[in-house]
Amino acid sequence: MELGLGSKVVLVTGGSKGIGLACARAFAKEGAKVAIVSRDPANLARAREQLASEGLHIHLTRADLHEPHSAADVVEEVATAVGPIDILINSAGAARRYDPELLDAEAFKATMEAKYFPYIYPQQEVLRRMVDRIKAGTAREPGAIVNIIGMGGKYASDIHIAGGAANAALMLATVGLAHYHARYGIRINAINPGATLTERLQEAMQLEAGREGISAEDALTRGEARVPLGRYAKPEEIADVALFLASRRASYVTGAIVPMDGCTTPII
Repeated sequence: MELGLGSKVVLVTGGSKGIGLACARAFAKEGAKVAIVSRDPANLARAREQLASEGLHIHLTRADLHEPHSAADVVEEVATAVGPIDILINSAGAARRYDPELLDAEAFKATMEAKYFPYIYPQQEVLRRMVDRIKAGTAREPGAIVNIIGMGGKYASDIHIAGGAANAALMLATVGLAHYHARYGIRINAINPGATLTERLQEAMQLEAGREGISAEDALTRGEARVPLGRYAKPEEIADVALFLASRRASYVTGAIVPMDGCTTPII
C-alpha cells in the first residue's frame, strides 16, 4: 500500500527508544525525512548508531520538552535543518506511578509536567506553523499529528491515578484540537498502547519478578496470559498504526483514539 510519506518531514518526540524509535525507523523506511528529539544524549547516540547500521539517517536534536520555549526551539531547529514539519509523532514523556496515599499536589503537578506538557508544547508550536502555512498558501498538504498516549487514561488504576489523569487530558486535547483544526484539513489522532515490549516493560517485569520471587521470564509469561491476544504488542505494531494515521490513506480519519492493548480493556 502506497502511503505517500516519501519526502515528508516528520518530527518524533521521544524518538530515541521504545515506541518512538520504532516510529522513527518506520517513517524513515517509507522515505520520510525524520528528526527525533530526546533529552538523553546517550539514548540519541544509541539511536543514531542503530538506525545508521540499517542504512537510515535521521536528524537528532537534544531538548527537554517540559518547557514551552524548548519545544519552540526544537521545531525551529528542525524546520531550518530538515524542512517545515508535515507530521508530528508525540511519544515523549512517561508518568510515574504512585501509591494513592502518597499522591499530593506535587505528585499531580509532577505527573502533568512529565506526561501532559511534553506533548502539548510541541503540538501547539507545530499546529501554529501548519496553520500559518495553510493561510499563506505555502503548505504542500495540511499536515497530521499522532499522539501516542496510553490506555491508562481510559480506566482508573489505583497506582496510576495521576498518570491516568494526564493521559485522559491528552485524549481530550487530541479530540478537541482535531475538531477545531479540521477546518484547515489538519488531522490529529491518538493511539493508546497497552503493555508493549520495550525497555520500560522489561524494567517493570524485573520489579514484578522481585516482588513475586519469580524470574522475569515468568513474570512476562503471566502478564501476557492476561492479554486476550495472548501476547504483548511489539513497538513496530504501534508504529505501523502511526504510519497509517499520518498517511493520506487515513485522509478522513481525525479525532480518533485507537486502542492497542490486545483487547485487555474491552471498553467503548
